[in-house]
Amino acid sequence: MYITYFDETGDDGFPEYSSELFILTSLYMHYQSWQSNYKKIADFRRWLKKEYNFPIKLEFHTKKFLTDKNPYRQFNWTKDQITNILFELFKLISLLDLKVVNVCINKRNINNLDYDVLDKALTYNIQRIENDLNKKDSANKFLIITDEGRVGKMRRVTRRIQRINFIPSQIYPRTAYRKEIEGLIEDPLPKSSDESYFIQLADAISYIIFLYALKNYNNSKWANRILNKLRFSDVIKLLDIITDKLNIKASKKDPYGVVHYPT
Repeated sequence: MYITYFDETGDDGFPEYSSELFILTSLYMHYQSWQSNYKKIADFRRWLKKEYNFPIKLEFHTKKFLTDKNPYRQFNWTKDQITNILFELFKLISLLDLKVVNVCINKRNINNLDYDVLDKALTYNIQRIENDLNKKDSANKFLIITDEGRVGKMRRVTRRIQRINFIPSQIYPRTAYRKEIEGLIEDPLPKSSDESYFIQLADAISYIIFLYALKNYNNSKWANRILNKLRFSDVIKLLDIITDKLNIKASKKDPYGVVHYPT
């Protein structure tokens, strides 16, 4: 039995949208690893409190943290301290017993006005999780825990792909084969991100993948507040730290396994 946490970066709107990319990140682990993973995160948060006065119960929202928005502005961390905290967070992730799938929906490449961004991102992500778990044991099952905002729509998608699901063929263009999702149990379960360290970790990875994909796929400029803290080389270093945790086999076309559609 595996537990999967989801979070995203960007909006899932189309054809009207505020972000050109939508990143959906899943973080999954065997239930027997949950307690030890949680302990490592809790220890890290106590260390953050001691070293940087970062409150243990304060939600770690990476975009707001890097752009120095409330509630983080009050702590008056320096640029170097903010960058160091982010790198320490990714070092923590590298120590956890889990795997990560990242899906990037690139709205610049969409040519169908009926394209459902969240539907596609969630379907692609769940397919990769199931493929990975089936390789270990075809009897593996998993459930989804996600932030409350999109749980209703995610529920509709997961119910559909358990009944009927077509996967594009990698061999024959413009063809697909049918393969329903069999390992997922229950509807996605809601949990507020401020009450889940694991959703907060998924948020951190998702945002760094967002920055990576903006530059790598679209050559788009980051916001100035981000450029004041990070360079593209820093993002690569962060991803290199957690490479062992990334499901690289999720996509053969990207060195970090990012599933990028449409191409």
